[in-house]
Amino acid sequence: MTITAPAPSPSFGLSRTIRLGIRRIGFELKQYFRAGDQVFFTFLFPTLMYMIFATIFTGDIGEGPDAVSMATYYLPGLIAGGILLSGVQGPALEIATEKSDGTLKRLGGTPISPVTYFLGKIGEVFVTAILQIALLMVVAAVVFGAELPTEPEAWLRFAWIFVLGLITCTLLGIALSSVPRSGKTAGAVVIPVVLLIQFISGVYIAFAMLPEWLQTASGVLPVKWIAQGMRSVFLPDSFKAAEVSGSWELGMIAIMLAGWLVIGFVLSRITFRWIRRDG
Repeated sequence: MTITAPAPSPSFGLSRTIRLGIRRIGFELKQYFRAGDQVFFTFLFPTLMYMIFATIFTGDIGEGPDAVSMATYYLPGLIAGGILLSGVQGPALEIATEKSDGTLKRLGGTPISPVTYFLGKIGEVFVTAILQIALLMVVAAVVFGAELPTEPEAWLRFAWIFVLGLITCTLLGIALSSVPRSGKTAGAVVIPVVLLIQFISGVYIAFAMLPEWLQTASGVLPVKWIAQGMRSVFLPDSFKAAEVSGSWELGMIAIMLAGWLVIGFVLSRITFRWIRRDG
């Protein structure tokens, strides 16, 4: 009798893992835009909130040649809020739902690795966030006359804050997805957390206007630093005097976001499971 050796399992090295992750981005995007409620509450929400603020609050803020319209003043905060929504709220709700309905359990039975799955989610977040922020800036500039930066240095600063902030928020969103016990309760857990963070991080209210104890408590949150970085991009340099430290603190922004990126990576790897905690 001849014994046939089992066929060797396919090699899933780094290059193939990355290729599969990139391929999965397209699938994740299709799933994202098929969910109308998700598109409304994460993709369009920052633009809608911006339109409300820019319509209600008119006039200029600041003095002399450095004065800017309220439409320009609120833009960096809403961009930071959009990064938070795309990076934290979106993945947290998606993954919690996929755990609850058995999607992740089925994926866990395939050769796909968590890294491939993460790459798909991060890719989806980047594409949707870029489209989301682009829409927000177009509406701000065309409809409300907000002033956009003209210096290449400002756009380079925008780019690294955007990329670093979005990766950080996405990893934290993956970690947060482990908190809801089911897909049905995910919204009740995630959305209030995201809204609270926006209000205490300088997205809707100037950070310096918060009580001192609240500034101390929320000063470590990554969104606070993303919003501060975006203000350094879109507002005149004289506005840094309104910051708590009296400066933009670009070096501290990079350090704080990098620190949260490491924390988010560790938490996402520790907490991620293919099945529910009670599964």
